[in-house]
Amino acid sequence: MNSTPALAAAPLRAPSLKRRMASFVYEALILFGIGLIPGAIGALFVAITGREHGVELRYIAFIIYGLYFTWFWSRRGQTLPMQTWRIRVVAADGRPLSQWHALARYFASWVWIAPAWALARLNGWAGKEMFGAIGVGIVAYALLALLHPQRQFWHDALCGTRLVDVPPTPPAVPPAHPA
Repeated sequence: MNSTPALAAAPLRAPSLKRRMASFVYEALILFGIGLIPGAIGALFVAITGREHGVELRYIAFIIYGLYFTWFWSRRGQTLPMQTWRIRVVAADGRPLSQWHALARYFASWVWIAPAWALARLNGWAGKEMFGAIGVGIVAYALLALLHPQRQFWHDALCGTRLVDVPPTPPAVPPAHPA
């Protein structure tokens, strides 16, 4: 049973690439803030114990990002940026994602960054070169969606998920008052 009646009535149409990329940029801002959590945890650990910790903070960030995306995608089908840009992630048949389906999409979505990051690391690039390679990789990957018959990202095709338009909700009409 579909718990999103507005989606059930509307055709499952992919949002424009422009809207998806605007949501992606907004998401990056949110992820920057969330990414500060592992650093704060590390600083707190050093302040309390006086010792360096042996845990790589990037692994903690990877787990925190995974929890963030998996929770929002499986509970609401949307993160805040996706809600703002009226985009929802659903299973290929239009149903909401399970937690396992959302987790699979999270792992597969690293295709956005992993090849460019690996290329930069193999070439010894750091700083501007690293961010440049990742930026070019993200743009190239996004443009590949134009080759998909339904304009979906390839990690969505791989996971059996899809991004769909969420129709705007009409404004509520106040009840008429008798004269």
